[in-house]
Amino acid sequence: MSDVIEFRKVGAVGVITINNPPANALSFAVVKGLAEHTTACMNDELCDAVVVTGAGKMFVAGADIREFNMTRPDDVPEFHDLMKVIEEGSKPIVAAVNGIAFGGGLELAMGCHYRIIAPGALVGQPEVKLGIIPGAGGTQRLPRLAGVETALDMIVGGDPVRAEEAVELGIADELAGEDLLARAVAYALERVADGPRPTGGITSRLGAVDPQYFEEYRLKIAARTRGQEAPLECINAVEVAATKPFEEGLAHERDVFVRLRDGDKSKAMRHMFFAEREVAKIPGITKQTPVQKIEKAAVIGSGTMGGGIAMNFANAGIAVNLVDVSDEALTEGLQKIRGNYAGSVSRGRLTQEKMDERMALISSTTSYSDLADTDIVIEAVFEDMDLKKKIFGELDAACKPETILASNTSSLDINEIGAATSRPDKVCGAHFFSPANVMKLMENVRTAAASDETIATLMKLSKTLGKTGVLVGVGDGFVGNRMLHVAARIAEFMVEEGALPWEVDQVIYDFGFPMGPFSMNDLAGIDVRYSIRQEQLKLYGDRRQSVILDRVYETGRYGQKTNGGWYTYEGGSRNGTPEPIIEDIIVKTSAELGFQRRPFSNEEILERYVYALINTGAKVLEEGLALRASDIDVIWHYGYGFPRYRGGPMFYADLVGLDKIYDKVSQFHEDYGDWMKPSNLLKSLAGEGKGFADYVVSS
Repeated sequence: MSDVIEFRKVGAVGVITINNPPANALSFAVVKGLAEHTTACMNDELCDAVVVTGAGKMFVAGADIREFNMTRPDDVPEFHDLMKVIEEGSKPIVAAVNGIAFGGGLELAMGCHYRIIAPGALVGQPEVKLGIIPGAGGTQRLPRLAGVETALDMIVGGDPVRAEEAVELGIADELAGEDLLARAVAYALERVADGPRPTGGITSRLGAVDPQYFEEYRLKIAARTRGQEAPLECINAVEVAATKPFEEGLAHERDVFVRLRDGDKSKAMRHMFFAEREVAKIPGITKQTPVQKIEKAAVIGSGTMGGGIAMNFANAGIAVNLVDVSDEALTEGLQKIRGNYAGSVSRGRLTQEKMDERMALISSTTSYSDLADTDIVIEAVFEDMDLKKKIFGELDAACKPETILASNTSSLDINEIGAATSRPDKVCGAHFFSPANVMKLMENVRTAAASDETIATLMKLSKTLGKTGVLVGVGDGFVGNRMLHVAARIAEFMVEEGALPWEVDQVIYDFGFPMGPFSMNDLAGIDVRYSIRQEQLKLYGDRRQSVILDRVYETGRYGQKTNGGWYTYEGGSRNGTPEPIIEDIIVKTSAELGFQRRPFSNEEILERYVYALINTGAKVLEEGLALRASDIDVIWHYGYGFPRYRGGPMFYADLVGLDKIYDKVSQFHEDYGDWMKPSNLLKSLAGEGKGFADYVVSS
């Protein structure tokens, strides 16, 4: 039988152990083996009961989603059919949940007649995070065990519960002691007299739920699940569980699962699942690559960004020294940090005790001499090359030779910064995104001289800080901002030609972004984008830039910070309203430039903005600034809010078709000039009928 299933008899109990490392995923082989051994036990007159458990620290972490796109072998039953076989088994079947039981793992446990769980184990139904609903009875059995309200929270939210809570909720029957398997075997024998207890036959926890409850739940999640299908379908399926017969509920669940599984949104979310794991794989970096210990950190600059970066270290339990030019600046910076933590305490997200512990890890100084024993220093001052080189030179002299010196610059040449030190191999970029204590992305920038040890340490540090670290190369704007600046420019050109900022923003918001480019500009600061544009002009000469932003900048309307930018923000509100003054400026500017303003369709706005991102992403790949197309997708999801259910710009491009995108970008090239020239990579892949998923960056 299957080599991923171990079987032995303990007296009259058959013990089936899933051993499919690392996650004991429900692969075809596992499902086949489970079916064969379960059937054999049911037919064995000397077997009175069955225990199903997992090897190692996992029960079953879920389905093997890599097999979703594969053809199932004829001799492998569908997993939901296996659940029917188990549930209808003639002898008691006990799940011994030894560790994580997620998705199909929890469905397997619930399909068994009884459940014993080990302390520290976790159970959950996270399928919604892959754009699907449970497909093997999860939406029908969980409400029968834990009640409708709990089932909705677990299935729609996708978050797990611990073993102790699972017992309290009724998901598991008993919390085991030290020897889970021994207790499960004994428990199975105790249940022989009682016989099987099919979960599908349990109705006592369903109760009489007011139909209005489900409608209120839909309204409650509407804002945070915008654009997604799976969360609403989860609610629908649980409602069916509460109102329809069990078999009808299973049929409904399966139909919805298959439809969502085969849809683009789930494919996109599964792509992101794997993409997030790929970013950690760096050519030349192995488990044997030395990694420096990071026990003490320092941050240069106590402003909004520097303070947020310092909070990340404190949150991770790492002592951090905040450095600035004056005690007054440090006092103000520490007050902002304290205020951020206090806000979390007031909202119940943090205890006062935890806040005090984290604040105690943050010290401050005005002298680099206090950084002699620091393991890593992150510079977070404003974007001025001369200033940064001066700081790095002084840090080089003050810090021990092993100290890693990192810059939070969003666009400057870190090779040049590293050349100002005697340790260019220890210099790198650690680009946090604002607000740094909230945003999950770190663009980790590898300089030409950075050592493998430095990069391995930086990537591990990202994980320690709770960030998703993506390695990129040195280039203008690195990856994320390089793409953003081009898309923002084309959005401004559309406004020159006839669109209005709020029209563009609405289209991009409806696509799934948290906000459009002009709302984002108001949040970040029009003055900030203006200064970046001036640097671009220095670098690239008179490459054509839209002048709309200049006109708005000249009014002194810098965005939310001045209660007015592209939009007006009444009373400090973060929700802007369209501003007639801005519309007047736009119309006058269009006339000055000789444009006969024209309407833009929603489709045209979306194509120009998103295809500009995609074309620039292709150039980033060509230049080797990103290791993989999927890395770009991760950057744009976590750094800029590209909707997860679209899969990132490069995955989305493959869905649309590179031939279509190439044709459109060629048109944009004619409209706007060389800065919108189609990348060679886009052209070649489109001509070959391939996608970005087919492209491998040469090392």
